Amino acid sequence: MIRNYLKVAFRNLWKSKGFSAINIIGLAAGLGVCLLIVLYVLDERSYDRYNVNADRIYRLDADLYFNNTQFTAAVAPRPMAQTLVHDYPDFIAMVRFNNFGDVMVKKGNNWIQDHRSVYVDSTFFKVFTVPMIAGDPNTALNEPHSLVINETTAKKYFNSTDVVGKTLELEDHRICKITGVIQDIPIQSHFHFNFLRPLRDGYNQNDQNDWLSNNYESYVLVRPGVSRETLQDQLNRTVNSNMGRQLQQAVHASLSDLEKQGGHFRYVLMPLTDIHLHSNKSAEFEPNGNINYVYIFSFIAILIMVIACVNFMNLSTARSANRAKEVGIRKVAGSTKTSLIFQFLTESVLISFISAILALGLALLLMPMFNNLAGKELHAGMLFSGRILSILLSLVILVGCLAGSYPAFYLSSFQPIKVLKGSVASGFKGSLLRNILVVGQFWISICLIIGTLVIYRQLDFIRSRQVGFDRDQVLLIKNAYTAGDPILNFRKELKQIAGIKDATLTGDIPSEGNTFSQNGWFRDVSMDAKGVVVMTNMFVDEDYVPTLGMKMVKGRNFDPKDFATDSLGVIVNEATVELLGWKDPLNQKIYRPDFRKSTPSNLVPEEFHVVGVVKDFNYNSMHEKVLPMIMQLSDSRGMLAIRFQGGNIPSLLHQVEDRWNKMANGVPFAYTFMDNDFNQLYRADRQTGQVFITFAVFAILIACLGLFGLVTYAAEQRTKEIGIRKVLGASTGGLMTLLSRDFVKLVLIASLIAFPAAWWAMNQWLESFAYRVGISWWIFVVAGMAAILIALLTVTTQTIRAALANPVRSLRSE
Repeated sequence: MIRNYLKVAFRNLWKSKGFSAINIIGLAAGLGVCLLIVLYVLDERSYDRYNVNADRIYRLDADLYFNNTQFTAAVAPRPMAQTLVHDYPDFIAMVRFNNFGDVMVKKGNNWIQDHRSVYVDSTFFKVFTVPMIAGDPNTALNEPHSLVINETTAKKYFNSTDVVGKTLELEDHRICKITGVIQDIPIQSHFHFNFLRPLRDGYNQNDQNDWLSNNYESYVLVRPGVSRETLQDQLNRTVNSNMGRQLQQAVHASLSDLEKQGGHFRYVLMPLTDIHLHSNKSAEFEPNGNINYVYIFSFIAILIMVIACVNFMNLSTARSANRAKEVGIRKVAGSTKTSLIFQFLTESVLISFISAILALGLALLLMPMFNNLAGKELHAGMLFSGRILSILLSLVILVGCLAGSYPAFYLSSFQPIKVLKGSVASGFKGSLLRNILVVGQFWISICLIIGTLVIYRQLDFIRSRQVGFDRDQVLLIKNAYTAGDPILNFRKELKQIAGIKDATLTGDIPSEGNTFSQNGWFRDVSMDAKGVVVMTNMFVDEDYVPTLGMKMVKGRNFDPKDFATDSLGVIVNEATVELLGWKDPLNQKIYRPDFRKSTPSNLVPEEFHVVGVVKDFNYNSMHEKVLPMIMQLSDSRGMLAIRFQGGNIPSLLHQVEDRWNKMANGVPFAYTFMDNDFNQLYRADRQTGQVFITFAVFAILIACLGLFGLVTYAAEQRTKEIGIRKVLGASTGGLMTLLSRDFVKLVLIASLIAFPAAWWAMNQWLESFAYRVGISWWIFVVAGMAAILIALLTVTTQTIRAALANPVRSLRSE
């Protein structure tokens, strides 16, 4: 019986080649795009799951709120994780990280700027599953000046992974002995390290008992079966007993006092497997993903499959007249309704199966483009994995049954007497459900068009918006700190080069993202907790403001040559003035702990005075509002920013590099441009926008393919009507209007339904940006007109063909 079903199904597919081709191509396109989206979603949700104990690892995150200022970060005090493991058996291991960043490594006589170096506890391998190629994970980080490197780094410096016992000289001229080589950390991880160094070798060893400073990314491994609520309760008790005591000693206020004032001093357990998609805080190791984008793409995948299925259902029911006599004869010959249903479902599943094979090829073909758009590294092996093939097989059966169910029940319900008399409704107007499905298709398409326009405008807004500083024509040398004291003279020499306007040494550049420190500042010398606010700290020199093109709205810039007191001066932004309620901010006093004299239990105040107010600028992503910020005069030498002018950039770079090589004693000249770094802050948004637009185009094309098929069959079923109208004098234009009018009406109805839905959805997306465009009325007009134009272009070919056909041929049989 099944063999007979398949034989008949193949015969019908071959008989109706046009119908089969449209359905197979539409379903293949839908399934192919869905496969790519499924791979994307699975990849995003697989982050950090390579760890054997992934479900039992948590990160300790800070969530502090004082006087309308908030600090959320992926860091905690140094003693916190260690105390949890010591005090509570439910916490069985911990590891802390510090000073993640670049490192200078000597290779031969040259220095190389390498990346992803971190200081870490020796317990790293007890918490995370990172296999070792060489060395002992239990002892690799026990000794001072030991070093664990990854496989790629070992091959880079030694062309081998058999390097345990060898040494590398790092930037501080410290000779480090290699004690282990680890496999490269998988791509699906929220952190990646090339160099692991013992935490005891870190720069700051004076914070062993400091509960008020948050400088360490801290992770804990917990016992199986313990609820998150129990663990959070134990963490809260640790915070209250230890941090609460130091807070009381330092600012004479308890944690409950802060809560009474509307503030809080909390730490939360962030599950390791949630970090990539649910965390975007200060001090993240790397930019994370966004769960909302996973939801959006998953929804688009469903919409695309709905459109493809609707195409099948519409075309199948539209051509019902073509198969009506077949159904009637089969029923007269003794076929049951059940057997007819199985026959039609077999045809739909067969189409779905053939489409799935083509979909695999399409997904392989589109994968390089998709990887480029989405910033992924998907590969063919993932597409042919057991998991994906089982998902594809499920989709084949599901789509085949769902898309074929209505046509199967609809066609099998024909009464043989009515069918053989020719009284079955046919034509485009023959089905209310079919019209509803077409409206649904174009509702989806119009929503996607509106989404595409809004996303494009927002991304363009990000690129062109004035952010409060001039990021164009700024050269960044990020390893300036490696040059030592000579970098000061180097900066002076640069200013003598024609084309260089200014240069500044700083560790804080706005294009670097969430890398700034946050500190508590006090309104008065009493250092009372009621007056504390958390603000972003930037450490700059007197050339910072002019070099980055910032605007002073009150007061002046730093000028330590003429004002010796500027060593205790600060520049604040407009958000700080608003927060503190200063009517005249100049010479206002503000205090912070003097870290040279203070202890965790006794904060000694240090007084600063405001010398100027800088116009607000976006030092973080435009997803966030500009928060209170304070600049201090500093001799920080982390990076060198150089403002230049003129068009001969290669010549300018050559002059800067030549002077660098004479000064830097073998340290390589490594640079970037500030505008490029700024664009990297929005790489994820840009990639998401590109992928969304691409998928939207695919969805619209699939919808048009179905519409093309419908017009084809509608024209076929009205062939005699068109012939009679032409004989009676109807014009070609009139006939085109006749055939197109019904479709245009459906598109207009779809537009009216789509506008409010699209407005709501895009407003929700724009809410993630603190600075965003509005959704203008013309976007809806353009989307509606575009949908009508797309529909008309789709139907034009067939309507012209039908209108120009010789009426004699269509009426010959009458």
